[in-house]
Amino acid sequence: MKRRSDAHKSPHTYGQKFIFTTMSLPTTSRLLPSLLRTTARSALAPTTSLPSRSASSAHSQESFESFTARYVSFFQSAQDLFELQRGLNNCFAHDLVPAPSVIEAALKAARRVDDYATAVRIFEGIKEKVENKGQYDQYLQELKGIREELGERNTPRGAAWVG
Repeated sequence: MKRRSDAHKSPHTYGQKFIFTTMSLPTTSRLLPSLLRTTARSALAPTTSLPSRSASSAHSQESFESFTARYVSFFQSAQDLFELQRGLNNCFAHDLVPAPSVIEAALKAARRVDDYATAVRIFEGIKEKVENKGQYDQYLQELKGIREELGERNTPRGAAWVG
């Protein structure tokens, strides 16, 4: 049952509790006519339909080859750690395993910005993205040249694929 003093309070929910704010009646009575005018104008305004564009439509049409070319060029131009990590997050967020050329460009960028931890995480990302150990071994075989070029420093410790 409402108390008489709560008659001019409107409840707002915040989590599980109700928070009451006091609204004065003169304010409410001044807002009503302006609200009705706005509603009437919008009802009388001509409606035009604008073509809708989905935000993800650009990426859904992208081929694997254009995806690979885009990220290879991105990693080749990455000049700082923030750019490299942002590119890796975006690249690994897609529902595919990046091509070895993308991984090679990312590893070279990690060397360029002198960040060993990111190079290790690139290999960890591949390990998580592939479906089985056989695919992971194929990636490692394909990336053997870049691993040797960059040195054993870029090889995660405890990994069975070293050498």
